[in-house]
Amino acid sequence: MITLILPYPISANRYWATRVIKRKGAKFSSAMTYVTPEAERYKRDVAMLALAAGLRAPAAGRVALLIRLFPERPQDWARRARREPDTWDDTVRCIDLGNCEKVLSDALNGIAWADDKQLRRIVLERCEPDEKGARVEVEIEFLAAAPSLLDRVAA
Repeated sequence: MITLILPYPISANRYWATRVIKRKGAKFSSAMTYVTPEAERYKRDVAMLALAAGLRAPAAGRVALLIRLFPERPQDWARRARREPDTWDDTVRCIDLGNCEKVLSDALNGIAWADDKQLRRIVLERCEPDEKGARVEVEIEFLAAAPSLLDRVAA
């Protein structure tokens, strides 16, 4: 298992962009979706941190992820916590977990694993903001392949 502490993910709305291409005289336009320059910077930062954490090559087998998302703690967090001790962080601005997973999966694809189809289990958790700042902590577990159905029947 390897643990990465990564920068807070950018929004999926800023990660991918679509451009409509209208060809002169053509009856139909085509759309092209691409990774934005901001997303390329995020991917480059993730790759450098993964390399520093010991990831040298993408895994070839199955992978499980535990993703913990920590939003930025607002300046008035103590007042919020006194008023609503159990749910004070529900109103803290935060990327939604689905977008977080999609952005991280794309950023780690080709770095931690060769292809997204290797992801077998993904656990997402939004955590309470703390003094360490906005970030995402990712635990990557490299899973052993389970015995095939034929192996289990033969046993």
